[in-house]
Amino acid sequence: MGETANKVKILLETMPYLKQYAGKIVVVKYGGNAMVNEELKQAVIEDVVMLKLLGLKPVLSHGGGPGINHMLEKLEIPVQFINGLRYTSEDVMKVVEMVLIGEVNSELVGRINAAGGEAVGLSGVSGNLYTCTQRSEKLGYVGDIVQVNVKPVLAMLESGYIPVVAPVGTDGKGHIFNINGDTAAGKLASALGAEKLILLTDIEGLCNDIQIRDVISYLNIADVPKLKEQGTIAGGMIPKVDCCVQAVEEGVTNVHIIDGRKPHSMLYEAFQAEGNGTTVGRDKASVGIKWKV
Repeated sequence: MGETANKVKILLETMPYLKQYAGKIVVVKYGGNAMVNEELKQAVIEDVVMLKLLGLKPVLSHGGGPGINHMLEKLEIPVQFINGLRYTSEDVMKVVEMVLIGEVNSELVGRINAAGGEAVGLSGVSGNLYTCTQRSEKLGYVGDIVQVNVKPVLAMLESGYIPVVAPVGTDGKGHIFNINGDTAAGKLASALGAEKLILLTDIEGLCNDIQIRDVISYLNIADVPKLKEQGTIAGGMIPKVDCCVQAVEEGVTNVHIIDGRKPHSMLYEAFQAEGNGTTVGRDKASVGIKWKV
């Protein structure tokens, strides 16, 4: 009876959150180390299916950096990043399409289906989901999203499916662009009017010092420019935080950067009053920032 009573207690504790999020859209950005560790990969898939079973409407927006890097190295194509964004030549773009759409997206759809969910794979090219312009010649085929057509995603959600979306887009003229995975997830969450945007990453959250992992638990978007100036937000964290800021400014209610290396971290974030990682918003003052003198 003790074990059963504990299970009942847990269910009762989650009831307020189930009421809050019932029928609401939750966009999950999945990438990084959680994509290469089999145990973590399965935990993420189980979390997404569980969210659906609990009455939420999850959308899985994935990246695929590790897989792209592996294939580029295998083909002896140089890997280069500029301010956290991948330089994407024509050859790199072909690899990006092959890995993101042909491998990662298909695998995730298959895993969700095998775990008891029903998933449908989409890319930003599907139904002109992401219309892009080229960011700069310096970055090659890297796109900035200028329009999001949510109809394909909403059609899947309304039919009871879990959409799995790859971050590539089109300019409508036959050109395909690589989109930063975090940026794509943020734009999608905003366009869908999502209740939550959850970014699974490779560290505990946004840290003052990456060496000691002291996490900023709440980040008010007003402090982002100063944190960039002092170098706290740098490298690959720049597009991640930028996408959070944009999502908050465009109306996403809850935005979180959490540690995707911890099994089931997504469920802990969804159903706990005190979440993990870094919550990004503008409702209160930042908590945990160490300003440099």
